[in-house]
Amino acid sequence: MTQSLKQAGNYRLRDVLRQMTADADPSLVERQEDGSVRCFACGHRCLVRPSREGICRVRLNCDGTLKVPYGYVAGLACDPIEKKPFNHVLPGTDIVTFGMLGCDFHCGYCQNWVTSQALRDPEAGTRVQEVTPEQIVEIARRYGAPAVASSYNEPLITSEWAAAIFREARAAGLRCCYISNGNATPEVLRFLRPLVDCYKVDLKSFNDKHYRELGGVLDNVVETIRNLKQMGFWVEIVTLLVPTFNNDPDEIRQMAAFLASVDPLMPWHITAFHSDYKMDSTPNTTAEDLLAAGEIARAEGMKYVYLGNLPGRLGNWEDTSCHGCGKCLIRRRGFVVIENLMPADGRCPDCGTVVPGIWS
Repeated sequence: MTQSLKQAGNYRLRDVLRQMTADADPSLVERQEDGSVRCFACGHRCLVRPSREGICRVRLNCDGTLKVPYGYVAGLACDPIEKKPFNHVLPGTDIVTFGMLGCDFHCGYCQNWVTSQALRDPEAGTRVQEVTPEQIVEIARRYGAPAVASSYNEPLITSEWAAAIFREARAAGLRCCYISNGNATPEVLRFLRPLVDCYKVDLKSFNDKHYRELGGVLDNVVETIRNLKQMGFWVEIVTLLVPTFNNDPDEIRQMAAFLASVDPLMPWHITAFHSDYKMDSTPNTTAEDLLAAGEIARAEGMKYVYLGNLPGRLGNWEDTSCHGCGKCLIRRRGFVVIENLMPADGRCPDCGTVVPGIWS
């Protein structure tokens, strides 16, 4: 069944979504004596009173039970895996990506705002489609996609639904990925670890004041990145470089130094912003902006820095080259892999250095 919500208003959207829920996983909720529940799906750790919602607007307390989104998608597509972006995961393949509604942040430059902000912004009219995990896995099989991903909204707040899909996907031999803002908790990462192979984190800034403007806390994201690496997830980082917001060279240097302290071989994608949503008067990121940021990142020790969203204008910054000898192993233009010389074991054919990633 498809529910069209384009002109129905937020009250109608909530009515529909409240029919598409399941109980929260017990590891992600703590019941309180007064009927409230503490939610551990994201770093806000909301104390949700009876008949109220968390900050995300999609996890709600119904008579002392935390109900969570389940059984629908608001976005479903088959894309190049480089679009997520993952450059060190099965290069040149496709990935089936699904998303729901809602987010625990409210970024003014969100490029997926019609889904992420659907419960906050009346202009974000959208629709949802009932679907089963088996149907999503069948779509991946049909398109020959070796992986599935949760994205478009913030997947942490819809983790139970992602987990249901990922259980089916892993049984079918597929890789499973999260495309997230990184506002996680140890509880939700432990819940996800048996099911998620690859985790992309948006490191949006290295300024806590800026993070709070978006609805988050810098320390939560920093801790998530450390935890993901310690727990053995494959991790790639993305920073959308937004003029006047996070493009100060000192801030870029701080981000690079932090990431290098965690793992200098962790891929870092620095991508171009284009005017969107509530920041439609902010200038677009230029190629020169990206190139300057890339040089800072390399100077701070990051070995796999990728510049994106301006295909063909960034030289070899779209390519993957061995950090041992510099041999170009994967050539790209945007999301297209032009040449792939990466062996399945990830060892550089020239010098034998292991290039970290998931190559087969």
